[in-house]
Amino acid sequence: MDVNDLKGLFGEVNKRMSVALEHVRHELAGVRTGRASVTILDPVHVDAYGSKMPLNQLASLSVPEPALIIAQPFDPSQLGTIEKAIRASDLGLNPANDGKVIRIPIPALTDERRKELSRHVHKMAEEGRNSVRAVRREANERLKKLLKDHKISEDDERKGLDDVQKFTDNHIKQIDELQKKKDTELLGK
Repeated sequence: MDVNDLKGLFGEVNKRMSVALEHVRHELAGVRTGRASVTILDPVHVDAYGSKMPLNQLASLSVPEPALIIAQPFDPSQLGTIEKAIRASDLGLNPANDGKVIRIPIPALTDERRKELSRHVHKMAEEGRNSVRAVRREANERLKKLLKDHKISEDDERKGLDDVQKFTDNHIKQIDELQKKKDTELLGK
């Protein structure tokens, strides 16, 4: 085993941790903060053309004002189906269609709902941190096995474990920052 194999291991570790970080970033983008954002509609899937399709593939989404999202279906015959899917989602939205577009007013968040969303944000961030830690655990086990099989030296293993921990700390710090930023948006703290 040589240095290139270790670099490959570190590259894989960094990539997998970055995937976990991006997943958290994407999930948090979907959490509503009282300001309209088309990303809050990402979880909405519509029964159209014989399958469940993401809303953003069936309609053009825009935010003309801070508390309103407009969905303009590419196929006007899908208007009712899209409206029904938005209403059925657990987002607590009440869309209305005028025959051409669907207007989705974003209600102001109550303090209770903000705290509930904050708890949800903490849970998503913790899941992300756990994913990063799982990658660290697997990498550490691989390094220990390489040492046991005499493919790397103890120094290489020690340095490898340190490097994996640095990747872990860096990614967890970024997840913590995302969580803190979202909490600030939600709770104003």
